[in-house]
Amino acid sequence: MSSSRSLVTSPPMGLPIAQMRSVFKPEDVERKLAKLQAAGNDREHECLRTTWQRMLERGPQRFAVKPSGVPDMAPLYELMPNFGEALDDVKRHVALSQDSRDGLEVTPMLLLGPPGVGKTHFARQIADLLGTSMNLVPMSSMTAGWLLSGSSSQWKGARPGKVFEALVDGQYANPVIVVDEIDKASADAQYDPLGALYSLLEHDTALSFIDEFAEVPIDASQVIWVTTANDERSIPEPILNRMNVYEIQPPSLEAARKIAANLYRSIRSEHDWGQRFEPDAAADVLDALAVMPPREMRRALVTGFGNARLDARYTLEADDLPRSGPGKSRIGFLQ
Repeated sequence: MSSSRSLVTSPPMGLPIAQMRSVFKPEDVERKLAKLQAAGNDREHECLRTTWQRMLERGPQRFAVKPSGVPDMAPLYELMPNFGEALDDVKRHVALSQDSRDGLEVTPMLLLGPPGVGKTHFARQIADLLGTSMNLVPMSSMTAGWLLSGSSSQWKGARPGKVFEALVDGQYANPVIVVDEIDKASADAQYDPLGALYSLLEHDTALSFIDEFAEVPIDASQVIWVTTANDERSIPEPILNRMNVYEIQPPSLEAARKIAANLYRSIRSEHDWGQRFEPDAAADVLDALAVMPPREMRRALVTGFGNARLDARYTLEADDLPRSGPGKSRIGFLQ
């Protein structure tokens, strides 16, 4: 459900307000490093020593950002009409943080819906809106249970987890972290891949989250959590209870046509060659795009633009778009 590029450009907004926040205490790291060196086995744990040294070199301060005012979110409501309730939630949290020195706190959310409706794209747009970064944790492709929380430094090939990397190696104290397809995480008897979320999704315990590799308390309380799933039945109830759950329906046919129209204009404006194409897509082109999942529309449009140029045209026609082959399912629509 992820995409390397946004479906549409983010709406304009003012520069975010940035405060500095410490995501760890240097003295904690210094104690760990001194203990390792005193034991005389720092060479044996060279990766761990390097990690602690990198933490001290970078320092603990990270940007904690929020919009300078309640941004105009009307473009997002138009571009993602099936995410209205989730957008409302974000807007409320932004409004609460205005005119105060409080940081932006957003209740963790679960976006529940079929593949292809734009759940991961929503998270990317929210990160852009808030002025922070986005980090994707794809649980369906997870090969080890320590993806979120790191693995013990005693293990061969051990390394920190994604939360540590986002906060320590990143620029922000409040990144958006997307746990994609959380329902696909497979637990075994030895390790629960979702176990770290029990503390990470609670503000008080997230203040001193300990990555199993680095073994240093990290302040993950400002992380903005967005999880996605197709089916909530495999998600443990205690984790569900820590999140606001939003059921994301496929867009209506008319809403899908609007998404396609905005995407056409977005791609056109992003490229110099796009300026030669018509400013708006033809009605039959929008009809053909509207039956595709939102995440497939961009690929179909880029293919269509290329086919038009191969035919020495700067007019996009419905026949330029790729056809769904055998076995490719089409998305359902709300009537």
